[in-house]
Amino acid sequence: MGRIFETRKATMFARYDRMAKAFTKAAREIAIAVKAGGDNVEYNPALRRAVQNARSVNMPKDRIEKAIKKALGETGPGYETTYFEGYAPHGVAVMVETATDNNTRTVANVRMHFNKGGGNMGTTGSVGFLFNRMGVFRLEAEGLEAEELELELIDHGLEELGESEDDEGNPILVLRCAFESFGELQNALDARKIEPKSSGVEFIPMTPVSLSDEQAQEVLDLIDRLEGDDDVQNVFHTLA
Repeated sequence: MGRIFETRKATMFARYDRMAKAFTKAAREIAIAVKAGGDNVEYNPALRRAVQNARSVNMPKDRIEKAIKKALGETGPGYETTYFEGYAPHGVAVMVETATDNNTRTVANVRMHFNKGGGNMGTTGSVGFLFNRMGVFRLEAEGLEAEELELELIDHGLEELGESEDDEGNPILVLRCAFESFGELQNALDARKIEPKSSGVEFIPMTPVSLSDEQAQEVLDLIDRLEGDDDVQNVFHTLA
């Protein structure tokens, strides 16, 4: 067990803008979860994860509750999760996860961001094969014995466990499992009364691409452009 590889993040947003974007993203994740499985976190694992993720970005409790109530009262199709694939400059593959109530708008905007950022949007399947779709859990490292936890969870789908840091530089443990083992690993953590800081399904690059600082910045500029779009929930990429 050692450091775990996590791809670079764009950090160009001002702190307030990052927080506002994080709250919007969390509210949409909550809305999708409520629409799919109701408002009871005990019986809706997706909502429980969404609430955990909202707390991890310091979304106030009253705003979380408001997001749940709003989702309950909404009629119509609501938000849907859609993925877009493409390439950033220098051959870096990009997967864009969106939550949208207007797919026509989202397609046009994502395509525009790719074009203006020096990349190009592809078709479904054009870059997906370059990633592993995995369940990812991030835990506060304090009070946990990593090697002991690894041994306990390996029979519950755990494939990787390593050390990393959150956005504030605090030590965390990152756990990864196959997409199909997400529920089993979540249940194993619940049984040990370990509540993740955040969890979800992510696209992990099979072969990260190393670039010069100047080239990498071009890629990060495109990622930042995509992440700034209101409909974009997550951007996964192969930049090392």
